[in-house]
Amino acid sequence: EMLGSGAYSTVYRCVDKDSQEECAAKVIKLREMAADEVEALHIEVGILERIRHPNVLNLRNFYEDPRTSNNQAPKAYIVTEILNGGELFDRIVQRTYYSEHEARKVIQILYYIGWASSVHRDLKPENLLLKSTKDDHELKVADFGFAAIVTDGCLSTQCGTPNYVAPEILENKQYGCAVDMWSLGVLTFVLLGGYPPFHDDNQAELFRRIKEASYKFDPQLRPALYWDVVSSDAKDFIRKLLNRDSDQRLTAQQAMLHPWL
Repeated sequence: EMLGSGAYSTVYRCVDKDSQEECAAKVIKLREMAADEVEALHIEVGILERIRHPNVLNLRNFYEDPRTSNNQAPKAYIVTEILNGGELFDRIVQRTYYSEHEARKVIQILYYIGWASSVHRDLKPENLLLKSTKDDHELKVADFGFAAIVTDGCLSTQCGTPNYVAPEILENKQYGCAVDMWSLGVLTFVLLGGYPPFHDDNQAELFRRIKEASYKFDPQLRPALYWDVVSSDAKDFIRKLLNRDSDQRLTAQQAMLHPWL
């Protein structure tokens, strides 16, 4: 059964012959990928092998088939556990927003990424998968396609999703794990408010707002009264993550000690 497809890959539901357990298999057409994309694939797999955690998508197996006989192009296969709850993004759209108690559960799950010496670089609701359709909080981090291992404390590649990307990436500066903490701040805002703190149809204006950390808790998109009932601790948590100065931004360790969490 096909579950989805992308530019170079198709994801299928499959069954482990030994355990009879359902899995997801992403079949990737290597021939259609550029050399740097193949390298990124191997980095993604390496990170998934390294990060073993209940709230990170579990890699079951990875292998490459170089055979080109019978007109078969070389392929790679990523086999992971299967999650049936869909994307957190769709759940937010369905519910409009989360309560503080529910949002706190989601954020507590995500903090682990900041301890793993890796940078996801694309934390957003679309890359957070829910375990089941019956639970709004139990999720796993997926899609490490933009992820990287931090070896010397800094990276410089531009990547990420515009609404969630940190100022230092847009400014072509070197960066580290703090970019994920910025994305965590955006995600917290989205969970509590139902819309992103930085938004504009004009990308140049969107980037200006991000680089200046220009946002408000009470725009016309959401009645000010709603944000009035959000706790001061929750707002302080967001402010300290959406700090344009990455050195002043909360680290994962500091975030877990914040009163809101």
